[in-house]
Amino acid sequence: MEEIFPYGIIAQINVKAGKRDALIEILANGTRKMPGNISYIISEDMADENSIWVTEYWLSKEDHSASLQIAAVQNAIAQGREFIEGFGHRFEVTPKAG
Repeated sequence: MEEIFPYGIIAQINVKAGKRDALIEILANGTRKMPGNISYIISEDMADENSIWVTEYWLSKEDHSASLQIAAVQNAIAQGREFIEGFGHRFEVTPKAG
């Protein structure tokens, strides 16, 4: 049997002024049931009121890719797009402990 290696993403999303709470709510509602997801955390950037960080951990990179085809996730992306100014840092990581 092939071993599954965990996969993670830590990404910064720059949000239009005053729209951070709305985007957080949309993302939180659209990412509740995703097969293969270990953790999906949305955090406010303490230094920038127009920025959030999304930290995702998955059983595999393939599970993450498959999640983008889930109707609720696609709907969240479509709804949230109008609140997104752009994207900042994005890191792909391999979780090792925790």
